[in-house]
Amino acid sequence: MHTPPVSVRQTPHGCGRPARPAHRTWQHGGVTPATDSTLFPQVPDTPDAVLEGLDPEQREVATALHGPVCVLAGAGTGKTRAITHRIAYGVRAGILQPASVLAVTFTQRAAGEMRGRLRQLGATGVQARTFHSAALRQLQFFWPRAIGGELPPLLESKAPFVAEAAARCRLRLDRGELRDATAEIEWAKVTRTVPDDYPAAIAAAAREAPRDPAEIARLYTLYEQLKRERSVIDFEDVLLLTVGVLQDRPDIAETVRTQYQHFVVDEYQDVSPLQQRLLELWVGDRDSLCVVGDASQTIYSFTGATPDHLLDFRTRHPDATVVKLVRDYRSTPQVVHLANSLLGHARGRAAEHRLELVSQRDTGPDPVFTEYADEPAEAEGLVRRIRALLASGVPAAQIAVLYRVNAQSELYEQALADAGIPCRLRGAERFFERPEVKEAGVALRGAARAGANDALLDDAVDLPSQVRAVLTTKGWTPEPPPGAGVARDRWESLAALVRLAGDYASAHPRATLADLVAELDERAKAQHAPPVEGVTLASLHAAKGLEWDAVFLTGLTDGMLPITYAKTDEQLEEERRLLYVGITRARRHLHLSWALARSPGGRGSRRPSRFLQRLRPGSTGAAPQAHGGTGSVTGGRPARGVPQARTPVRRAPARCRVCGRSLTDPGEIKLMRCEDCPSQLDEALYERLHEWRAQQAALLGQPDYCVFTDRTLLAIAENVPGDETELSRIAGVRARKLQQFGADVLALCAGKELPEPAEEDPAAS
Repeated sequence: MHTPPVSVRQTPHGCGRPARPAHRTWQHGGVTPATDSTLFPQVPDTPDAVLEGLDPEQREVATALHGPVCVLAGAGTGKTRAITHRIAYGVRAGILQPASVLAVTFTQRAAGEMRGRLRQLGATGVQARTFHSAALRQLQFFWPRAIGGELPPLLESKAPFVAEAAARCRLRLDRGELRDATAEIEWAKVTRTVPDDYPAAIAAAAREAPRDPAEIARLYTLYEQLKRERSVIDFEDVLLLTVGVLQDRPDIAETVRTQYQHFVVDEYQDVSPLQQRLLELWVGDRDSLCVVGDASQTIYSFTGATPDHLLDFRTRHPDATVVKLVRDYRSTPQVVHLANSLLGHARGRAAEHRLELVSQRDTGPDPVFTEYADEPAEAEGLVRRIRALLASGVPAAQIAVLYRVNAQSELYEQALADAGIPCRLRGAERFFERPEVKEAGVALRGAARAGANDALLDDAVDLPSQVRAVLTTKGWTPEPPPGAGVARDRWESLAALVRLAGDYASAHPRATLADLVAELDERAKAQHAPPVEGVTLASLHAAKGLEWDAVFLTGLTDGMLPITYAKTDEQLEEERRLLYVGITRARRHLHLSWALARSPGGRGSRRPSRFLQRLRPGSTGAAPQAHGGTGSVTGGRPARGVPQARTPVRRAPARCRVCGRSLTDPGEIKLMRCEDCPSQLDEALYERLHEWRAQQAALLGQPDYCVFTDRTLLAIAENVPGDETELSRIAGVRARKLQQFGADVLALCAGKELPEPAEEDPAAS
C-alpha cells in the first residue's frame, strides 16, 4: 500500500510553514539510509538509476530541476544526499551542463564531501565550493579587468593589524580582547555595517559589544585605514569586493551569469547579509536556484548568520517549489522524540517553522538523564558509561563528549586519560596548547627562575599563593569575569592551572615553583603524543554537521546551557537550538548529565538546564515516551553493556579523619584530612610506592601520574589500607586501577617485597 509523501507544497502562508508529520513511520522498499556511505560505490549507469534508493521527498527534490526550489531539511534527513542526487540527475539526464552548476556551502569539509558524492554519481565537472573560495576565484580572474593590476595579497590573520590599530587608538588589548575586537569587526563586515554605523547596528541587533561601541568603531576605522595603506585585503573583503565588482560592472556580472546558470546553496539558514547579496548578484533575474536549510539549526547568529533568508524565500519567490524532508534516517525514535519535544517548547520565528522529524530507524535505548553531586563525579560517571559502551562493541571513534565551551574539555580529557581511554579534541586546541596556558607557563617559568628576587612573590606564603600572584598578571581573578567570549574561556583555563597548583602543593608540601613548572612540562609533553583514534571531545558548535553512535551531553546546567550571557529571548532560543543540535548528533545512545557543584563537598547550588525542565523524568510537564519506545525517558531496558541511569546519591560531606572538620578542598578530601592537621605518613611506604610507580610507568610507557598521582600515593601512605575495600575508598583508586594495581599496592602496604618485573627474553623475539 502506498503512503502519501509527507512533503508539503508551500501554501501562501510562507516557506517555512510547519510540516504535518506522518502519524506512523514509513519505509519504502529499496530506500537506503541517508547516512550510509561506501568508499567505492558503483556509479549509476543511467539517469533513472541515480534516483534509485531515494524516498519520495528526496526524489521530489532530485527531479525539481526548474524554477526556484526551497528544501526544508531536518537533522539526519539526507539533505546532502537529496541535493547531490538532484545535481547528478540533472547532469546525467542532459538537463544541466556540469560547468554551469555552482554549489556553495560553508566549510571546506562540506564542499569536499559534496564533490566526492557528485563524482560517485558520475557528475564530474560540477563546481562545489565555499562562498569565499568561489568569490576569490572570480575576484582573481576579474580584478585586472575591473581594477587593473594584481589582486592585493590576502591577510593570513587580522590580529596584527587590529593590534596596530589599537595602538594608534591608545588602547591596550590583551590576546583575548584582541580576538573579541577582531570578531566584532568581522561581524560588522558580514552584516555590511560601516564603522560609523556600528554603534547603532549593535543596538538594533541587541548585541553585547566586548567594549565601548565607540571604541570598536574607531578601531574598525583605523583597521580599514591600515589595510589601505599596506594594500592588503582580508577574508571578508573577498566577498565585499566581489559584490562591488558585480554591482559596478554589469558586463562582468553578465559574464559570471553566463558561466553559472544553476545555483545550489547548502546550510542556507547560515547565510549572512553579505553572502545573500553576493548570491543575488550571481543569480540575477533568473530563478534557477535551489536552497537547503533548517531554521532549527541556526546556531551562528553571533557571526552574522540569520535564518530570515530561508524563511522569507517564498516571499521573494512566490512560485517556488517547497519540499520538506522530515524522515530521520540517523537517530532512533527515542532520540528523535526527545529532539522534537525540546523544540515543542521553543518560541520565536524559527520555532514557528520547525520540522517534526519522523524516525525511520528501529527502536533503541531511551535517552539517559543523570544528575551528579559534583563535576569530578560527572566525569567519573561518563567514563564508566564509555567503558561499558566500548565493552559492548561501540568503537571509540563512534563516541562523542559534547560541551558548551572549550574550557570544559580539560576535566574530561583527564578523566579519559586516567581510564586509559584515548580521546581527541575537535574544534579546539588541547589544554596545554591554548595560548593563555602557554603564556602562563612562560610567566611561571620566569618567576621560578627569579625566585626570591621577584617582587611579585614577596607576599606569597606558599606555592598556591605564588601561582595565584603570577597568574593575576595574566588575567586570573578569584571570581570569573561577567559575560561571554574569550575572556571567560581564558579565565577558565587559568583557573584550572590555579586548581592544579593547589592539588600539587597538597601532594608535595615542600614543592617549589620550579617543581610545579617541571610537572606542567611533563603533562604537556604527555598530551603532545601523536594523535590517535579515540573518543571525540568537542564543543556543541564544533559538532554541527557530525554524528556518532553515542553522544554524551555534559554540564547541562543553567548558566552553562543556556550560557550566562544569553539574556534576550532570541539569545535563549539560540541556546535551545544548540542543545537540539547536540541531541540530533546521536544515532542510538544519548546521555545527558549535569553536576550540582563544581568540587566534591561543595554546595550543590546549581540547577539543571531550564531546557530539560519538561523533558527529563520527574520534571514538570515531562514529555511522554516515544511511540514504539520501552518505558519512560530513562526507563526501559538499556542496550547490552550499557548501564541504566541511576538515581543520583548526594555524597555526605567529607570530614577530616584527624579533627572531624568538614572538607571542601579537593586535595584535602583526597587525603581525608585538613592540610594543617598532623600527617600520619609512613615515609618508608611512600618511598616504596614511588619506586614501584616508576617501574610500572616504564613498563606501560606512560608518565608516572597515569599510574597514580602523587596525591593518591600520599593518601595511600597515610591510610595504609589493609584490603581492597579500604583501598577503593581512597580517591583516585578507581575500579580499573584497583584491578590492575591493587594486589601490588596492598602487598607494599603489608610490608611484602614484590618480585622483580620479568624481562623479555631476546631469544623469544
